[in-house]
Amino acid sequence: MNDETPKSTEPNDISHPRRIKSFVRRAGRTTAGQQKAYEVYGAQFLRPYQAQTTLPASLFAPERAACPVVLEIGFGMGETTAHIAGVLPDSNFLCCEVHEPGVGALLKRAGEGHLDNIRIIAHDAVEVLENMLPEQSLAGLHLFFPDPWHKKRHHKRRLVQPELVAKLCARLQTGGYIHMATDWQPYAEQMLEVLNAET
Repeated sequence: MNDETPKSTEPNDISHPRRIKSFVRRAGRTTAGQQKAYEVYGAQFLRPYQAQTTLPASLFAPERAACPVVLEIGFGMGETTAHIAGVLPDSNFLCCEVHEPGVGALLKRAGEGHLDNIRIIAHDAVEVLENMLPEQSLAGLHLFFPDPWHKKRHHKRRLVQPELVAKLCARLQTGGYIHMATDWQPYAEQMLEVLNAET
């Protein structure tokens, strides 16, 4: 698979440089069960991306408006997300993922498990963070096993970079937390370096 950034065909593209993506939209077949979950549970759990400031709590049911909101970036197939939401019913989880089968899988888990503390935005989490979420609106962030981009020339694609962490911290409430996990030691070292440099 060619994972290099596609070159723009538009003239004078320098004035509008494209942001380097930390992910590649990989092909994956959505199962019949996942597709049905879109149809049955989509209206309840899916929320549209919109490039305007939105209080995260407003994406949940009115009776959950006072609950703290945790942003989860890239939940994969949603197994861990559903488990955490189940054991922390007093927290809301705003979950971003671009992989359609994964979104369908979490929709199924959330619907069948009656997890009303989950909402999903099927969009690039960085754009959600930059354009939707106001400062001091999140109680926490979960980033579990982001793509490590092993090759040195691809390290610029890694999600955990100083600019992103600064934006994350600006959106955390006082006492908020960031929880990151990776199974790739060089990436773990970079994560620690970037986090330790953020005041």
